Amino acid sequence: MDLLKALQWRYAVKKFDPSKEVDQQLVDKIIEAAWLAPTSSGLQPFQIIDITNHDLKNKIVPIAFDQLQVAECSHLLVFAAWDNYTAKRIDHIYHYISSERGQKPDRYKPYTDRLKDAYLNRPAEENFEHAARQSYIAFSFAMMMAAELGVDSTPMEGFDNEALDDLLNLRELKLRSVTMLPLGYRDAENDWLVDLKKVRHPKKEFLIEIK
Repeated sequence: MDLLKALQWRYAVKKFDPSKEVDQQLVDKIIEAAWLAPTSSGLQPFQIIDITNHDLKNKIVPIAFDQLQVAECSHLLVFAAWDNYTAKRIDHIYHYISSERGQKPDRYKPYTDRLKDAYLNRPAEENFEHAARQSYIAFSFAMMMAAELGVDSTPMEGFDNEALDDLLNLRELKLRSVTMLPLGYRDAENDWLVDLKKVRHPKKEFLIEIK
């Protein structure tokens, strides 16, 4: 599907058909698109949790303020950002990068030293917010890939982050939830939003041109 047509087709699904499962190969492509997304300094400071367990999804419904898409979707992707930047995390990814590229282990040390000077002297909350913004880039890549594959999704910020972190034991992983992305197929007969026109600000208001 042409990407712009796919983006016209997609919408925030309000009612999934729970009888329709998304093939894992398609979900893997959606996750790979998120994995390939750019991040600041290449740190990729977040992880994705792919939830298909029905009991667990049902437990998340009240955490998501009773949004039933969480239970009715085929796969629930949770995007969780690092709770802070650390020297260990920065070194880990750059050691991996140099190894994968066949470079010397200390190839990026001058750069990682600058990153540590910039990040490790900031409050943990500021670093988490920065990491969360990086996860949003990948989040958008996942939504676009889903649309291109004809898989429906619902971007979600509306949930109790702390409660979800507790349920998924994210604190033990030094992670904090940012967004959720239910994936599935729309129940077109019962979704009030499915046939409504997609409306955005007029382009003349949306775009500022400086020539």
